Amino acid sequence: MPATPPPASPLDRAPPRPFLWLGGFLAFTLLWDLSGLDMAVMRAVGSPQGFALRHDWLLERVLHDGLHKTMVAAFVLLCGWALWPRAHLPRRERIAVLALAVLSLLAVNLVKYNSLTSCPWELEAFGRNARWVSHWAWGQADGGTGRCFPGGHASSGFAFLALCLPWLLPPDGVQRRRVVGLRWLAAALGVGLLSGVVQTLRGAHFPSHTMWTLLICASVSLAGWQFVRSHPGTAAARARRSE
Repeated sequence: MPATPPPASPLDRAPPRPFLWLGGFLAFTLLWDLSGLDMAVMRAVGSPQGFALRHDWLLERVLHDGLHKTMVAAFVLLCGWALWPRAHLPRRERIAVLALAVLSLLAVNLVKYNSLTSCPWELEAFGRNARWVSHWAWGQADGGTGRCFPGGHASSGFAFLALCLPWLLPPDGVQRRRVVGLRWLAAALGVGLLSGVVQTLRGAHFPSHTMWTLLICASVSLAGWQFVRSHPGTAAARARRSE
């Protein structure tokens, strides 16, 4: 007699609503932008003499440089997982996850490369000579070096958001444990938020820079994954099951 499968957890039964969450976070980020809280936060962690924690050993060497190297290694592992001949997920889905992670990084860096917004530690309010200009003022320079919007360091975590989607939004007809996807989601959000907080404490980025990085990476991942789900490939690939 076949063994009875374990009952699904409440997390596995909960319906996914990614676009609802994304829309809510977009509204929150827009309200944050309008509130002026960016500068209030930076004044709380900085002073006219600059940012005391800019070169703090833990923040700069461990949680910036060290974390960056760790995420580079994680990306190499992601590449290996995507190309591995045998894995729990179909290779097509694994390659899609890898492609979306790459596209997320490219999207963030494309915006950064064309942004004239300078980092907080370059502003007059913190002892330098750049003036504050909203990151919405495209084409208007602030007197600094620019290329500081959105947050690049945070993208090293948020780019991995695509990794949760095969479990949270599997192809039609495929049953997977959502709790696995939620764990990957928590990991990607945790690393991205930690990276963003570190850069804010050091004076490198406003909090909104991290929020927009999250929005960009999440939008790229969700849009790309919806395309993958709408073009599921062969029936055999759709029928495969994994935990």
